Amino acid sequence: MKLNQQLLQINRNFLICFIVSASLSAIVAQLLSDYGNHLNTTFTIIFGYIVYFAIFSCLFYRDNKRRYNTMKSSLIKRELLALVSSFGVGEIIYLGTRWPTLYYFLEIGIEPFLASLISEIISTAVYMVTVTVFLRKTKTF
Repeated sequence: MKLNQQLLQINRNFLICFIVSASLSAIVAQLLSDYGNHLNTTFTIIFGYIVYFAIFSCLFYRDNKRRYNTMKSSLIKRELLALVSSFGVGEIIYLGTRWPTLYYFLEIGIEPFLASLISEIISTAVYMVTVTVFLRKTKTF
């Protein structure tokens, strides 16, 4: 089986973003422990999204800057559309997993820091599999 370097690079970026986002989100979840579980869950996820996409955008730009300079604009547009579609599907599934799991873990009394980490691990694993499968099926990479 041939390894696809772009897919490996994207998954590496996912993992880097996951580690930073999960760590900071867990801290936010703990800081918001005095608020209701639904508010804690919502604000923790919003904060995680901001951190995740800020880091991912920088890493993706750095990794692909040279590659996109040599590609035709029509190919760049097609690839970026496929990426946005794949990430969009992944984000819907991520959010559909993250919010209920974090809320559930908070409701059953798990410490917010730990609840956030466990929920993030589950959601990110599902997200990575979804995006990777979608990118392979659409033959983007």
